[in-house]
Amino acid sequence: MVDWLSPTEIAKDAKAFDRFMHALLGVYIWEWVVSIDFDWEYISGRRKFRWPMIFYFLNRYCLLFALVGIAIALNVTEEIDCQALYTFNQCFGNAAIGLASINLSLRTMAVWSRKWYIVFPLVAIILAHWSLLLHGILLKASWVPEVGCVIVETDSKLLAATFIYSMAFDFTVLTLTAYKLVQPNAGNRSRLVGLIFQDGLIYFILAFLSNLVATTFMLLNLNPVMSIIANVPAAIVSTIVACRIVRRLSNFTTHGAEMFGSTQGSTIAFRSNLSKGLHPKVSTKVSNKEGVHVQMETFESPIDKAGYPEYDAAGNVISGEAYDPESQAISGEFKRPPY
Repeated sequence: MVDWLSPTEIAKDAKAFDRFMHALLGVYIWEWVVSIDFDWEYISGRRKFRWPMIFYFLNRYCLLFALVGIAIALNVTEEIDCQALYTFNQCFGNAAIGLASINLSLRTMAVWSRKWYIVFPLVAIILAHWSLLLHGILLKASWVPEVGCVIVETDSKLLAATFIYSMAFDFTVLTLTAYKLVQPNAGNRSRLVGLIFQDGLIYFILAFLSNLVATTFMLLNLNPVMSIIANVPAAIVSTIVACRIVRRLSNFTTHGAEMFGSTQGSTIAFRSNLSKGLHPKVSTKVSNKEGVHVQMETFESPIDKAGYPEYDAAGNVISGEAYDPESQAISGEFKRPPY
């Protein structure tokens, strides 16, 4: 039987924790590098920045700062304030977990068209979630000569409660999204709605499994190191998948058949790309050898928005009728002039 509380075992586990954290840092830096072009499009102004993207950027960079702080704590060779450093790491790491859930919640609110009976309960759940996350920062670390910063005490019960709450939160959000999207008129929904449902399901499965492993280790409470060894993987998995969902939705709706935007404060809104009126005028010049030229200014035919459907966040038609080229009203534009 392994004596998990023996100094030898704790030192062994700390060494494994060290190597594991370095591997996870490499994984997340790779994820950050391959997606930095998406961030740069917003930073450089090529894409219009909207307020829900605040949570996306905070999620990505809070976790990055936490992982860098963990790497510093594991590689420092001179005595430092280990308590302050680990408090910083825990604060940003827990913030990443909370922000990942917020990114999914915002999408659920939009799918429900920001109904008050959905928004208010979700906001209350988010606040309670953050309360647990902030209380979970209370851990103790100290400097040990020839070893470095060592975690000496954690509140495993509170951390376990936080991760169980996170799993319940994600399950609630997924259930609300699925209930709204699975409606009788599923055939009229857009491909984007299908993408939302599919990604939400994948997000929940991955986040649930990672949080389940972390909760199991915390409930076992083998020693201070083993109690938190799975916390960082859970935060990384949740953040990577949540941020990928945001990027996939943004890229799909920017280049696809529908528009992803924000109208009247909405987080997600689907509108037809054919929502503009007159096209720009075209100026044409015709000249001949004698120096006489004719200049014509014409307008392209305007698009009738009434002929195209307009969708809400759930993919349901909210105005207009489905486009049917055989049922359009006959225009008198090409009638023969009277004799």
